[in-house]
Amino acid sequence: MNNFFDGEGEENCLVCNEKSCAAAVLSDNQLNTLNNNSRETDIRKGETILKAGALTSHIVYLKTGFVKEHVEGPGQKSKILQIIKKQSYLGLPSLFGARINHYSYTALQDLKVCFIDINVFLEFIKDRGSFAFEVLSYVSRESLNKDFHLINQGHKRMYGRFADVLLYLSEEIFGTTAFDLLLTRQELAELAGMSRENTARALSHFREEGILNINGKNIEILKMDLLKRISKNG
Repeated sequence: MNNFFDGEGEENCLVCNEKSCAAAVLSDNQLNTLNNNSRETDIRKGETILKAGALTSHIVYLKTGFVKEHVEGPGQKSKILQIIKKQSYLGLPSLFGARINHYSYTALQDLKVCFIDINVFLEFIKDRGSFAFEVLSYVSRESLNKDFHLINQGHKRMYGRFADVLLYLSEEIFGTTAFDLLLTRQELAELAGMSRENTARALSHFREEGILNINGKNIEILKMDLLKRISKNG
């Protein structure tokens, strides 16, 4: 096994306060193995962490910050599938497949990640049932959430789609009704499955109706009940 973790001053996996639920069930010996076969790296906003189509050599653990998971569709149109927050793994959908990344992952802000040797990660899955359970539980939750959002988008009109995105950001990503939007207007459109023009139109409409207060990058949801009704009615 290669030793990827050779930087002095880096945080040791044994004492890391940002462990995933999966890593938390590993023994001290396994955490030492993880420590010796991973590397913490700083990633700048806008940098691609994993690229679709590239060979999968590492699993990436998102230690801090937010990342967008996206794909390129016909005509090089980008679609954001979801926003991923800290203490999550990137690249798991490709772990048991053809060893090629199916999705791209790009940093929405400056953040820290840990690159983990994929062979070591697979060894933990084979040897530690509780680790495998946590990993599979995570993959299942993410898959169901993505399917739910994509199905909803296909059955809703413009305002319903946009209401869904605002609820998703408020309830699932930031956990608050007021948050700084890390996405550009184009990225917001890609997440909603809408054109940039319709996204701008929906933003203006929701602000005029008093549903939202927008101040630069900050968005505050003022009428959550109304937003949920718009989402439900589609």
